Order: sequence, then C-alpha cells, then structure tokens
Amino acid sequence: MDGRSFTSSRVRGMALVAVLWIVAALSVMATGLTATVKDQIQAVSAERQGVEAEAIGDAAIDLVLQQLLVGNTTVSSITISNVSYAGQEVRVEVAPLNGLISLNDAPEPLMAALLQVAGGLSQGEAQALAHAAVEWRDGIPAAAGGAGSQPRMFETAQDLLLVPGFTYLLYERLAPLVSADLRGASRVNPLAAPPGVLRVLAGGNAGRVDQFLSQRGGGSAAPDFSGLAPAFMDLSGSNMLRLRAFVGSGADKTTILTRDVALDQGHAYGVPWRDLRRWRQTAEAEG
Repeated sequence: MDGRSFTSSRVRGMALVAVLWIVAALSVMATGLTATVKDQIQAVSAERQGVEAEAIGDAAIDLVLQQLLVGNTTVSSITISNVSYAGQEVRVEVAPLNGLISLNDAPEPLMAALLQVAGGLSQGEAQALAHAAVEWRDGIPAAAGGAGSQPRMFETAQDLLLVPGFTYLLYERLAPLVSADLRGASRVNPLAAPPGVLRVLAGGNAGRVDQFLSQRGGGSAAPDFSGLAPAFMDLSGSNMLRLRAFVGSGADKTTILTRDVALDQGHAYGVPWRDLRRWRQTAEAEG
C-alpha cells in the first residue's frame, strides 16, 4: 500500500470515528431530552391535579362556611364534615383558631411555657425570651423622665424573628402552634388545640396529652382537663377558623388545602367571611 492509500484510509477511519462519536453524543442528548420532557410532563400533570384538587377543596370549604353561617354556629371545638362535590367525597376539618397561642395577647407565663416546652429552652432562657417578646409587643414602659417605646403588633408568626434572641430554628418549632390573627385571646381552647399546644398546657407531660386526645377524639362530652394548666385555658368558641379540606389528587396522593378565615355573621365588612391566609400541600393518601 502506497503512502497516499494509507493516508486516505487513515482519514476515512478518523472520519468514521468522528461520525460514531457524533451519533453517540446525539443519542445521549436525545435520551436526556426525552427524560427531561417526561419529567416536565409529570410535573405539569401533578400541578394540574393539584390545582383541580385545590378548586374542589375551595368549593367544599365554602359549602361548610355557608352551613355555619346559615346555622349561626359558633365553633368551639374541632369538627369534621364530609362534603360531596364534583363526584368526590371531601373531608373538611374545622377548628377555632383559639386552639393556638395568640402572639398578640398571650401573657408572659404562657409565652414562657411555649418557649420551654415547644422551643426546648431551659426555664431561665424561656422566661428571659418570653419577657423580651412581650416587651417588644407591648412596648417598654417609660422610665422616669424617659419616653418608653410604643406597643407593636405581631402581623405574622415570622415577626418573632424581629425579637432579639429568636433564631430561625426556634421560629420553626413555634410557628405551627401560634397565631398573629387572634385578637383578645389571652388563653387557649384545649378542645381545638393541636397536640403541640396541648403539651404546652400540660407542662410537657406527654401521657396527659395522650389521655386527653383519646377522650377528645372519642367524642367524650366531658374530657378530663385536670392535667392541663387552668390559668391558660378558655373553652369559648371563636369566629376565627382554620379549615382544612382533604381531596384525593392522583394515585396515593391527597391534596390538603388549608384556609384561615374570619367568619362574619353580621357581614360588617360586606362579605360573609374573609380569608386571612391559605396554603396547599400534598401528602400520601390516608388509609
């Protein structure tokens, strides 16, 4: 084989290798693009199912709110309603917001108990930080010859981070147990309280909380309150409600729509209720 034939063969071989590399690269790109498209289709499908489930949950919650208005009902404990809408059975849970601890009205001892039991602080740390939170909220009284500071309101639970000494980790622990929307609620309704708040009322005694939850969940007309701090309790109802709708959304998935609502029987604001906040989450289907 002369030199020219050898060179020609070598060039053809290199060209073939280049072509094979290009084909392989295109194949990898096509595979990746296909996987990306599939992921996007699945994400869009999941979001569509979530939006549809949210719409059904909204409608179910509205129906329950209408029933409460028609019956002029004051909610004082957690109730469950099963609503049929758009061919689905939707479970709607209604709880007065006074089952949570009011950031704007809770007295210092209740704030200290919250920080110690739910926040995991020592007794001394909890008392000091509770004092700082109440001082931030209520204002520092004017000293002799001083101006003092003006009272402030917690607008959201995130405002806890404005209080010196509060960390984000501490805020995360407390956020599910508190509300900035309650007004005039210095105490807590244990019939509407989540387990975390009940642990605060029970001074961290998990056994007392389990016993109370068993009685409350069993529909006891007179659950035993003796294990809970009476100074922190108030069994009255509230027009500030948290409603949660549980809607099936795809295989083994449940969309949970939560709305905090101010119910206005007298329509003072021109509407029967006002949404304070709302959020949607997806969980594994129950049962």
